[in-house]
Amino acid sequence: MTKRSVTHDTFTLERSYPAAPARVFFALSDPQAKAKWFKGPEEWGPAQHQIDFRVGGREVSIGGPKEGPQHRFDAIYQDIVPDQRIIYTYEMHLDGKRISVSLATLELKPEGTGTRLVLTEQGAFLDEFDDPAVRRGGMGSLLDALGASLEAVPANA
Repeated sequence: MTKRSVTHDTFTLERSYPAAPARVFFALSDPQAKAKWFKGPEEWGPAQHQIDFRVGGREVSIGGPKEGPQHRFDAIYQDIVPDQRIIYTYEMHLDGKRISVSLATLELKPEGTGTRLVLTEQGAFLDEFDDPAVRRGGMGSLLDALGASLEAVPANA
């Protein structure tokens, strides 16, 4: 029998990007731009990824190592303010088992000619299948990948 438990955690991560808020927002909201950085490790191969970027819209990403387990990110957009804020709720699943439910807020703040991104996540991590420290690390890696994607595309592209 599965031991039932909930671990609550709230964390904030910040990154500065040498791109205007509109470019960062585009990289967060455009399906093709987001597919360039919102993915698992290279050895996982391509993931299934769909975005319906609007309030009430869903985003689903499914992937993982070939030998398993399968990871599923299933989000619903709750609030969108272009170039300023995105709020979404999401569930993480591992081989079909829900391992966490979270509320994530992304704030884009002008910083000189660039952007300061502030991510705040409030999570409920279920039945000891997920760990808040691992989530913080994973989200940090994704924000770093977003930064690399922004640097790879010239500002006038």
